[in-house]
Amino acid sequence: MSVWSRIWNALQGERLNDEIEEELQSHIEEAIARGCDPHEARRNFGSIMRQREASHSIRVAGWLESLLADLRFGWRQLCRNKVTSAAAVLSLALGIGSCVAAFRLIDALLWRPLPISNSSKLYVLSRKLTGLEGKPIEDRYWAAPDFKLMSGAVHDQADLIAISDADRSDITWATDDDMEKAHVVYVSGNMFPVFGLEPALGRLLAPADDRAPGLGPYAVLSWDYWNHRLGRDPHVLGRSLHIGDQTFEIIGVGPRDFTGTETGTVTDIFLPLSMNSLATRDGVMWHHTFLMLKPGVQAAIALEPLRQHLSAVSRAFEASCSTCFRGVPQATIDRLLNKKLVFAPAGAGISELQREYRRSLGILGLLAALVLLIACVNVANIMTAQAAARTHEMALRISIGAGRRRLVQLILCQSALLAIFASVLGALFAAWSAPFVLSLINPPDNPARVAMPADWRVLLFGFGLIILMVLLLGLLPALRASAARPVAVLKGGEDPHSSRRLMRGAIALQVAFCFLVLFLSSLFVASFQRLQNRPLGFSTDRLLLLETVAGKGQLPVVWNQTAEALRAVPGVDSVALSGWPLLGRIMINNDISINGAPPSPIPAWFLNVSPGWLAAMKIPLVSGHDFRSPDGSPGAAIVSETFVRTYFPGQNPIGRTFARGTNQPLNKIIGVTHDTPYHDLREPSPAVFYVPFDEIDADSAPGPVRFATFIIHTDSQNALALAGSLRQLIAQRHNGLRVSNITTQLDLVRDQTIRERLIAMLAAFFAAVALLLAGIGLYAVLNYSVLQRRREIGIRMAIGSTRAGIVRIVTLDVFLMIALGGCAGVALGFGASRYVESLFYQVKATDRDMIALPAIAILLTAFVATLPAVLRALRTNPTEILRAE
Repeated sequence: MSVWSRIWNALQGERLNDEIEEELQSHIEEAIARGCDPHEARRNFGSIMRQREASHSIRVAGWLESLLADLRFGWRQLCRNKVTSAAAVLSLALGIGSCVAAFRLIDALLWRPLPISNSSKLYVLSRKLTGLEGKPIEDRYWAAPDFKLMSGAVHDQADLIAISDADRSDITWATDDDMEKAHVVYVSGNMFPVFGLEPALGRLLAPADDRAPGLGPYAVLSWDYWNHRLGRDPHVLGRSLHIGDQTFEIIGVGPRDFTGTETGTVTDIFLPLSMNSLATRDGVMWHHTFLMLKPGVQAAIALEPLRQHLSAVSRAFEASCSTCFRGVPQATIDRLLNKKLVFAPAGAGISELQREYRRSLGILGLLAALVLLIACVNVANIMTAQAAARTHEMALRISIGAGRRRLVQLILCQSALLAIFASVLGALFAAWSAPFVLSLINPPDNPARVAMPADWRVLLFGFGLIILMVLLLGLLPALRASAARPVAVLKGGEDPHSSRRLMRGAIALQVAFCFLVLFLSSLFVASFQRLQNRPLGFSTDRLLLLETVAGKGQLPVVWNQTAEALRAVPGVDSVALSGWPLLGRIMINNDISINGAPPSPIPAWFLNVSPGWLAAMKIPLVSGHDFRSPDGSPGAAIVSETFVRTYFPGQNPIGRTFARGTNQPLNKIIGVTHDTPYHDLREPSPAVFYVPFDEIDADSAPGPVRFATFIIHTDSQNALALAGSLRQLIAQRHNGLRVSNITTQLDLVRDQTIRERLIAMLAAFFAAVALLLAGIGLYAVLNYSVLQRRREIGIRMAIGSTRAGIVRIVTLDVFLMIALGGCAGVALGFGASRYVESLFYQVKATDRDMIALPAIAILLTAFVATLPAVLRALRTNPTEILRAE
């Protein structure tokens, strides 16, 4: 009989037995029909049972039949203990779902290869050097002329590809009224051919499109942008789009799966590198440089010679660059030239999202794994208790001939059922939670977009988790149960304390993991709270920000006239102008020179602001006064307290002057403000100076302003309520100003804490789950212990043991294990905190509260979990126990 037939027969169950019975009876009836005596026919036929078993073994795959029988038995065992089984399934589902969700996020952001040819041969070039404060930093940006020199130097062994960041740019399709945001990337003409990509429509950029500045006004749309913005319009080829004062012709649509090399951002439009105004600037580093090894070139052999060659070419370029270090002190030049070129694998793409959240995702995975381990220990404890209760059953099975393999299979089948049911619920939880977690790290104006398909990678990871669960949950109880000695068990000679010792050891392990989760969670929650409550030095209340652009630029008078028009709108309290908002994406610094001396090694950050900006932001003046109209003349400046401490320590700065670099016009200080964060809440407030928005140069000619931000203080608490009408008012003035982006100062501050908020929320969730699972585990173990020691407790009470003594014998061992696990958890917590200490804000692992809070939480959970078992022990009736004896 074929294998498939035997497998099919194993699935028939009782139906096959009925068929075999009918067949055997038919043979006996045929013998009787031929004239045989019925008794003689049955005797000649032999044992019906033996014939039935022989026929059954021929027709059925025995291993599958025994497996199905064990699965049915395991199902009945789960149904007998519905509450315990449901708790076990839910515990495991939370752990498995959290792990799968964490894997989907980590895989999508850090591990998933780009959909290009030979992604494993793709590297990104960067340079390591010493920063301003002596700390090592990494520079990933390159100047376009430097890129071209390096590309020509290694063209026989590798292809260099230039790709800029995906900037959210203002584009128009017909008129300025159609302005919208799109992610625009400038790429070298060889990117698409080297990556082996084919167009979905039209053609892609080629090296000929990037041959010289301004000669390739062509654009390629990503498939995603073509799909959601243009509805896959096949007539898009030949249409024009406008970016600033440039016009580009659409020549093609990229492949469906390729969305750029910046993980977390979907590129909308690809443009030639030479069409960027920075493409000819020697001293401006603005794009990434990738390296793709040519076919046949082995990385192990070629990478180091390539690195040394490219390093020499780049250093020679920078040393000969006349505009790179103009006005820079020689010490700074030497520091900037002392760089080490490094290659980093870039097969999964590169992005700031990866750099910012790499450790955060690692913590997410660690917490999810710890919760899963706690759930596994919890359920394994329950199964160990059940296995201990079934010791007599296992001894009887062994005594009647059951093999050890079959007993192990019997208990593993029950574990497999638990793991499968938990995996189904966990998959549903992961399908919801992964996108939810991703939404938590999304700024409202620039959301991250990450592909998280449930493909073979996720399925393989989930399948591996199921196998791991089966082994962790069932293997140890199965081996212990199958090793039972029938004679010793039936005589009561097995050690009654062995299972309790194993379960108490599991409690210590569970508490250690739980303490580690709580310890890390308390650090992250405290870090977020302190960052969120950090003094800002300015107000975020009712501040609406209109980030506005002006094409080729407009004179400051046009901007001031628009500000006056906005002040007349009902509901507007005040209006001011700044070059860009505090804590925004733009940050610019200058070297500071005092009294003609060489520039200080510490630069200062600056911002152009109008009169009234300090009042609108509610930034108090320490001394001096705000800008006034005459202060637009060259030189007026307002500085922060850190600026004064850095450049004028112990002096009155009012009336003193400084220069922005060597041989530059002087700025005269007219006021001092309190410190405020400039671009990063996590960093100390830097030295900042403010100059007039309508500052004029030495020739008394105000320069055109291409972009600025209107700071609008509204009467309404909902500052965004006026956004639509104010945007429309600016557009209706037809003075070349267009609102590019609308946000609030409060949103910018909240965006600064997205990472900390995400980790704090997830850490608090995992901490709650870990406490819940630990409580369930403690309750299960103590409840089992009380049931097993009921006779001992009854006898102790009968001979005069006090209630305190009963409580002590019930809880002492458990609390000793809790103390042991807590100590191990503290050690694990200190070790883990070193890995993530850079994520903390003004929080140290050695802070007393960071240890006390987890300890108190675990002790309270232990008290609540042990209380039912203690009450049950105290309600033991010694008379009933003695009568049963």
